[in-house]
Amino acid sequence: MLLVLVLAIRLPLLWLGVPLTPAELRALLVGERLHEGALLYRGLYDSTAPLAAAFFGALDFVASRPVWLYRVLALALLLFQALRLNVVLNRADVHPERGFVAALTYLLLASLTSDLDTLSPLLVGHTFIILSLSALLPTSREGYDNRRLFRAGFLVGVAALCYLPLALFLLVGLFAVIIFAANSFRSFLLLLCGFFFPYAVAATFFLYAESLPDFVQFHLQPTLRGLVAGVDGLPLFVQLRLFILPGVVLLLALARTVGTPLGLVFQVKFRQLMLVWLLVTVLMVAAGRGTAPGTLVLILPPLTYFSLFLWQKAQRAWLLEVLLLVLLGAVATVRYRTTLGLETVLQLPAESHYAVQANPAYAVVQGQRLLVLGNDQRSYLNNRLTTPYLDWSLAQVDFGHLDEYAAVARLAHNFTPIAPDYIIDEVGLLPRLRYKVPAVFDRYKPTSTPKVYKREKE
Repeated sequence: MLLVLVLAIRLPLLWLGVPLTPAELRALLVGERLHEGALLYRGLYDSTAPLAAAFFGALDFVASRPVWLYRVLALALLLFQALRLNVVLNRADVHPERGFVAALTYLLLASLTSDLDTLSPLLVGHTFIILSLSALLPTSREGYDNRRLFRAGFLVGVAALCYLPLALFLLVGLFAVIIFAANSFRSFLLLLCGFFFPYAVAATFFLYAESLPDFVQFHLQPTLRGLVAGVDGLPLFVQLRLFILPGVVLLLALARTVGTPLGLVFQVKFRQLMLVWLLVTVLMVAAGRGTAPGTLVLILPPLTYFSLFLWQKAQRAWLLEVLLLVLLGAVATVRYRTTLGLETVLQLPAESHYAVQANPAYAVVQGQRLLVLGNDQRSYLNNRLTTPYLDWSLAQVDFGHLDEYAAVARLAHNFTPIAPDYIIDEVGLLPRLRYKVPAVFDRYKPTSTPKVYKREKE
């Protein structure tokens, strides 16, 4: 029944086609470069977390730019998260009533936006956060098994290797240890050991690959400074409007929760844990500036838990049925607002307005190996990235220091294996590059299209 409901909402739109998002284009380009043999952070200047990048690279082995596979996996991950969370909530007896209403709420609200129809590092990493929840809950009155705490930290660490801000969920783990464990300090050390183990493995790999400084420079530092937060996501005003419906449901659920007494001490503690989870979610949204691709998925676990109190049995059961139908209708209305012509009424533009479209100014360049000097990545939609310079802000480590010998040497080295056939110079940098690295850039001659330069054959 759950699967039928989700597919009934999603499949018609998926059949019509979900436009390619900037985040998906970046993921496709990352996967393509890794498939070609580039080493992340040394042969590709991008801030994507290492495990997510490796995942995208593995998908490119299956097919070239497999957009269809991204959509299938996004739906599969959401379905898995919903069912896994539902199983954990039922097994732990966190609410007097059992059932599949938690999974129903999760999947229903996840269908609110096409942002969750697309695969993103946040969506991939969030799957491991859901898996870590069961390991944070003690299985007996004696408290935790050491292996469970280590596993919980390990899963949070793996999630952070997919999307670094997910490391904030260590705060949820810390609170779980405080309220559930007898020896909180020792238990939290186990949690931290589990968290840092995946990073130790990643650091060892990059150390042997002689790219550990690049890992710090191009992933850890930009992400921690918030320089890349949400750059490929929906605009903030769109995200805030999409959060209105889940916010209303959450407020109603919290109001019902306050008036519901819980009989077991464990149920009370779990409710406290989910309140902390909700606060961490707010921090996570702020870390992504509210625009990170897949942001909505962060609020779904605490909202799902508190909604159990909203849907619990009441004297007037028909009110709950009406409320569920209203929620279903609201989700369908928001999701199909373009088809129904309600964008103006709802003051909510469709996500398709922010999809990637080929830049018409450079339509002459098709199916070529390309380098874009600038922030506009749309030209890569129909072309292949050749050099490491995907993220222009990170590329400034070379292009922004042309007076330094090391930067000029790296430029010459990065163009040596396979030079791009075309360069689109949006920032007017090519004249200076000709002067600094003539052996490479003197061969690029202007075409009839402004800002487009073609490489002459030897």
